[in-house]
Amino acid sequence: MFQLRCTVRNCLGILAARDGGLFCEAGHHFDRAKEGYWSLLQPQDRKSKTPGDAESAVLARHRWLERGLGQGLVDAIGPWIEASRQTDPEQTVTAQSPRTLDLGCGEGTFGAALFAGEADGYCGVDLSKRAIKLAARRWPDATWVLANADRFLPAADASVDRVVSLFGRRPIGEIQRVLKADGICIVAVPGDDDLIELREQVQQAGHRRSRWELIVEEMEASGFRCVDRQRWMQVVELDADAIADAMAMTYRGVRHSQQARLENVTSATVTLSADLLLLRR
Repeated sequence: MFQLRCTVRNCLGILAARDGGLFCEAGHHFDRAKEGYWSLLQPQDRKSKTPGDAESAVLARHRWLERGLGQGLVDAIGPWIEASRQTDPEQTVTAQSPRTLDLGCGEGTFGAALFAGEADGYCGVDLSKRAIKLAARRWPDATWVLANADRFLPAADASVDRVVSLFGRRPIGEIQRVLKADGICIVAVPGDDDLIELREQVQQAGHRRSRWELIVEEMEASGFRCVDRQRWMQVVELDADAIADAMAMTYRGVRHSQQARLENVTSATVTLSADLLLLRR
């Protein structure tokens, strides 16, 4: 499994599997939840009794991805993942897979699709217990961690080959710390026209906001360089249920007055888009 580190304040020791749990040299102990994930969340990491995405948002995103609406994004990112894989012909079948830390992994659809066959080197991190439970059920052989990625990443210094943030958190200092010198960071953020048709109807104004330039600026100021950028876009036909899930999973249309504007919409042609960034140290 993916090697984790202790999250007890001022400890940060490497965790070793023993007797069904994880132990550091200082004696701190973590049990595996019955659903198959590890909770490394500390009291100071919580800002509420139910941290992370709301359950309604998690389930809406789960239904959205179950419809196959994330497959185009997987196909777009796939070549970057494939290029990063170990291609040494002398590599044995028992060698450790590249270590991947997936920040804001959600309910696990993207991790299982992009890194199938690398369960021993994959770790998904999310702050939502509901999301981590779904992820562990989907891909039980991988490592799933309930944790606050804004505060820490549960990996040793310079131990990770890939850090992935698909619409998730981007703690630049922690990414720098855990990533190997030759490691890569893959970031996806919504494009400025993502769900633009629904936003125009709900907000009565199609506000477009490009985010990727600012992210590149922030990352490059911290020692990264953007080596590739792609624009992924797909136009899909959504029924009423899919439209409702799109609004719920993106926190748009929360106000009743906004939701009412879509009550009689039974279908819509909608743009999905994302800016994809490949960065190196």
